Amino acid sequence: MHLRIKTSLLLLPLLLAACSTYRSGYVAVSGGGRLYYEEKGEGEPLLLLHGHSLDRRMWDKQFTPFARHYRTIRLDFRGYGRSSDQDEQLPMTHVDDVITLMDSLRIDQAHVVGLSMGAFTAGDMLAMYPGRMKSCVLASGSIRRGSPPPSEPMDSAERARRDVEIAALIEKGVDVMKHEWLEQLISSGGSQRERMRKPLWRMISDWTAWQPLHKEVRLFYGREAWDSLCSRRPSVPVLMLTGETEHKNYRPRELDYLPNGRHLILPDCGHMMNMEQPDSFNRAVLQFIGQTDNHQ
Repeated sequence: MHLRIKTSLLLLPLLLAACSTYRSGYVAVSGGGRLYYEEKGEGEPLLLLHGHSLDRRMWDKQFTPFARHYRTIRLDFRGYGRSSDQDEQLPMTHVDDVITLMDSLRIDQAHVVGLSMGAFTAGDMLAMYPGRMKSCVLASGSIRRGSPPPSEPMDSAERARRDVEIAALIEKGVDVMKHEWLEQLISSGGSQRERMRKPLWRMISDWTAWQPLHKEVRLFYGREAWDSLCSRRPSVPVLMLTGETEHKNYRPRELDYLPNGRHLILPDCGHMMNMEQPDSFNRAVLQFIGQTDNHQ
């Protein structure tokens, strides 16, 4: 009993320090937009980038644990959570919004952790702005190498196809689509997948579903980012994480162009690995980032 009390007292200053440095606010981005962010902790900056249909809350199991070691920042991408809406007529990319956030918070370099859509964004940063990264974790995603870049806007044929897709979605019903999407995320998981259902549904049900109901501008650098990665071969330390139950016998092509890249398969989890197996995810990420800190 005495040992347990002593251990708790030793940990208390760390917990209080992490909690006492909580901050939140908005940062102005292009076109009059605003990005909402929250930060906690001190030390090297660490950015958490969320997935599609979700928001900063998907990092609830990481925010405080990571803040015990790093200045941890989580944000809502434009069009999600508390950030401002997207606009069909306003050119933008998620990575350029993140760079604006970093500049506004006076962050020159950061450790960047992205999952799914967040990994697409982190992949864009790795390819287009590698000098802004101290390390990069790409979970359940990477560069969208098959996607057209912002320099190739939507033509009339693609716009017509999107009109058909949007009409079909409206006919089916947005709520039906949301439930199907939830089940898709859950079904990729392993033995602990049901623990994600309620927190995932809270975010998906709050989501406006603007993106599938509109013609989005090119939000990712896509093929342009892939070409840049192949030519630059950035030296940034990169950890690519794959959930065992989502992909088997998978080796990311990006590793051929990342001299300091490595790949790790997390057991018994799928696409939303950070929510399904938070302890394993946190341990892998913190160990990786800690190793990069020790070698700088």
